[in-house]
Amino acid sequence: MTQIARIVIDRPEAMNAMNAAVLQALLSDIEWAAADPDVRALIIVGAGDKAFSAGADIAYLNRATPMEVRELARLAVEVNHRIETLGKPVIAALNGYALGGGLELAEACAIRIAASHAVMGHPEVRIGAVAGFGGTTRLPRMVGKGRAAEMLLTGRVIDANEALAIGLVNHVVPAEELLPTAERIAMDMASCPSPAVWLTWEALHRGLNMSLEESAGLGADYFGLAASTPGFREGTSAFLRR
Repeated sequence: MTQIARIVIDRPEAMNAMNAAVLQALLSDIEWAAADPDVRALIIVGAGDKAFSAGADIAYLNRATPMEVRELARLAVEVNHRIETLGKPVIAALNGYALGGGLELAEACAIRIAASHAVMGHPEVRIGAVAGFGGTTRLPRMVGKGRAAEMLLTGRVIDANEALAIGLVNHVVPAEELLPTAERIAMDMASCPSPAVWLTWEALHRGLNMSLEESAGLGADYFGLAASTPGFREGTSAFLRR
């Protein structure tokens, strides 16, 4: 039976701020979803109604050594990379503040849906830090170098409507419609043959780091791979019977 897995960033007493325990729990949940053949898509959401995640745990960062800060960032980078290479599409349901590392996690997802009260930003520079969980890499690819530079270099936060206008999120919906919307989109993706969904995402994701010619060639190769799957034969046969 096709399932949509829901992963919760579960530290509401701290605005779902990320420490090593939170990141390890996320990684464990992601690996579980990867291993379950019935899970076809994932939704990540924050516990409570105030925050998706306020980012890295500032109290921990304040007392950590530079090497410990680097280790936390490396763990977050691993989590975000796993989201991108999971083999199943992941949707971030932004149910409040998505700041710093929280936004970086959302940026690793295939699709971002924001509640109308959500607030997003990279305020790291304001506390003397760097967006070290992948934001300096992913954000420019989403919104362009200029907009990314303004967000990253000033620490300015933006509301959901501005995030939609610059292409940082796909949809903005009332809070009560956030999870139903995420589930509907997840089911739309899950209803398609899973090899085709994953190969399409791989072509899109990997192609961004290639030349136009190389990216188009990768798409052609994946088209051929898709043609070797049962879903391709079933889908094309069903189309011809219409």
